[in-house]
Amino acid sequence: MTYTGDVTPGGPPAVRELDRLTIAKLSVGPMDNNAYLLRCRTTGEQVLVDAANEAPRLLELIGDAGLATVVTTHQHMDHWLALEEVVAETGARPLAHAEDAPGMPIKVDPLADGDRVSVGDCTVEVIHLRGHTPGSIALLYQDPAGTSHLFTGDSLFPGGPGRTTSPTDFAQIMDDLEAKVFGPLPDETWIYPGHGNDSTLGAERPHLGEWRTRGW
Repeated sequence: MTYTGDVTPGGPPAVRELDRLTIAKLSVGPMDNNAYLLRCRTTGEQVLVDAANEAPRLLELIGDAGLATVVTTHQHMDHWLALEEVVAETGARPLAHAEDAPGMPIKVDPLADGDRVSVGDCTVEVIHLRGHTPGSIALLYQDPAGTSHLFTGDSLFPGGPGRTTSPTDFAQIMDDLEAKVFGPLPDETWIYPGHGNDSTLGAERPHLGEWRTRGW
């Protein structure tokens, strides 16, 4: 079945098979949070992006293959409600950006802009996107076969950036998105957000000016 990224709360995962990496997207919790399980197709090693909610469903998705790492995209509670239980059950290493680490429910190892997280023989790059929270991050997987894949948390959605609470924070998230995401990455880059449907940079790029004018 062709991957679309469409998932529903309580429903099955949407699975995308790349040459070297498998991406499984699952909607969890009452806020329709997206959790993403990345699996290296060579080694079987798995990394979870946002243990957001419903630990039993996440553990079922993880299965017997185990879990090496959990990366939390930012400190808001709806993105880590299952973190403690998932880490306790799997022994996975928890990671989050250093500036959001104090807001996590358990001790996490700190990440910084430009760090790389291994998924077996694959890696994802940490992109620090300030504004939604001080330590919000996106994770970039550069598929050797072509398309880039960007897990954006709550920093970028179809239709605009994530919520900010001041003009300064809004300017910061827009500046970082333009400099670190829309500037260097091509239109084909696939966006996997923290809630709702996927998109591409090409679909969102024409609206950057509108977002600036809108101011949120």
